[in-house]
Amino acid sequence: MELLSLNLGRVRTVDYTDHPEGLTGIDKRPVPGPVRVAAPGPKGVAGSGLAGDAICHLRHHGGDHQAVYAVAREDLDDWERELGRTLANGSFGENLTTLGLDVSGALIGERWRIGPEVLLEVTSGRIPCRTFQGHLGEKGWVRRFTAKAAPGAYLRVIEPGDIRAGDPIEIAHRPDHDITVALQFRAVTTARELLPRLLDAGEALHPEERAVAEKYVATLSGRA
Repeated sequence: MELLSLNLGRVRTVDYTDHPEGLTGIDKRPVPGPVRVAAPGPKGVAGSGLAGDAICHLRHHGGDHQAVYAVAREDLDDWERELGRTLANGSFGENLTTLGLDVSGALIGERWRIGPEVLLEVTSGRIPCRTFQGHLGEKGWVRRFTAKAAPGAYLRVIEPGDIRAGDPIEIAHRPDHDITVALQFRAVTTARELLPRLLDAGEALHPEERAVAEKYVATLSGRA
């Protein structure tokens, strides 16, 4: 397992067909590194966990629990076959394009050692938005991406350090539950009956997603 590509975004202005003109950092391009990775701070105030990586909409992106976004090269290859087009590393706005790692099958709370220094922890899957759809230029992209339920993973930084393309990736810890990124994604999008199961992931689960699951369980209890 390795870090195939390390991708950073720069701020640029866009005017997509189905999205108003604005600024975005979703267009991420490969860099050789090294790049410093560290916990950025609270969501809404802080951006990316990677130095030099632009995030424009802090209300929805960035912060400690979405510090890094990873996508498997194998998933990009699968989409290439389905869409009939080339998808370069970074095409999904991911910081890390991995090889040999089942990113959407990772467990919430799973920890990855990347290179000799950096330790990351899986928190949740990525929810698609109109900016993502405009960036890809695929009609109905949000619906199609959601239906596949292979969203890639957001990660928090446990141990900071430098990473570079080609670094090995090691699974340093796998928690004792079965809540994968794919299951968490389905629970908050198309299969809300799965929400109670997310609580098995404990404190490792993104706090926003945990709050959604807790509210759902409380509602069910109130109906009992």
